[in-house]
Amino acid sequence: MLEYILLGLLMEGSMSGYDMKKTIDLSIGMFYKASFGSLYPALKRLTDKAWVSVTEEEDSSKNKKIYSLLPEGKNTFMEWLGAPLTLSRNEFLVRVFFYDYLDEAARIQRLTEYHHKLNQEIGRLQAVEQIVAGELAEIPDPQKHYYRVSVLSYGKRFFQMEKEYVEQLIKGADLNHEGTGHANKP
Repeated sequence: MLEYILLGLLMEGSMSGYDMKKTIDLSIGMFYKASFGSLYPALKRLTDKAWVSVTEEEDSSKNKKIYSLLPEGKNTFMEWLGAPLTLSRNEFLVRVFFYDYLDEAARIQRLTEYHHKLNQEIGRLQAVEQIVAGELAEIPDPQKHYYRVSVLSYGKRFFQMEKEYVEQLIKGADLNHEGTGHANKP
């Protein structure tokens, strides 16, 4: 997945590894994390496949490597991008599925910690949304960024829904029998 993300970023233009990491963190970082430890080996694989070229920028104080998309890399990216969408897995739900094995204190602790993380992420996305709204107001054709902005909107709705689900788990609500008086007995 990371290799395709890097190819997609390079569709915008040449970048350094640092710039790619920063762009990931500020854009798709809400649903995909990449470390420098995974980014640079992925860039090496892309250059080895001749999908990306690398040049050294010597005019800076550091010999910064600049990566550029090659035609084969663009073709590979477009082929991947045009492939049918697949359903993804969610580790959060897999863990919750087995939470009956945890004692109640551990469940509540982990769910409360996760709830806090969700609140932080929602706050971060709201801040990003304000910045994006300002930037879109200043460009001539904001519709060209429709799908990118839609991911931000999706992220906010997703984390809000997940937050509400966690709140119900913490309260011990039985989601299948909500309102019928049945409650989980963990």
